[in-house]
Amino acid sequence: MKYIGIGTMLSILGVIGSILIWGKEEAHLISGLLGGIFLISAMLMSGAMASGDRMRANFATETNEDRNERNLLMNNALLLAIPNIIVAIFAYYL
Repeated sequence: MKYIGIGTMLSILGVIGSILIWGKEEAHLISGLLGGIFLISAMLMSGAMASGDRMRANFATETNEDRNERNLLMNNALLLAIPNIIVAIFAYYL
């Protein structure tokens, strides 16, 4: 829940910053960019962008602690991305 709150605060600050810089028509830019950055980092950390051979090699060589830490970082990045993407979509259609 902490990361959803941080993501929500970042998205609100992003919308306010976008309105101050570009105006109401472009209010979705900063929060959408932050959401995209966090989403791409979550995809990279999850291994979704790697081939099957690379995923199998990573799984065979990493320890349980490393895997748990990587999954925790991936989940945190995803929890930061969700509010930013929701707010960017909402600001785009308003």
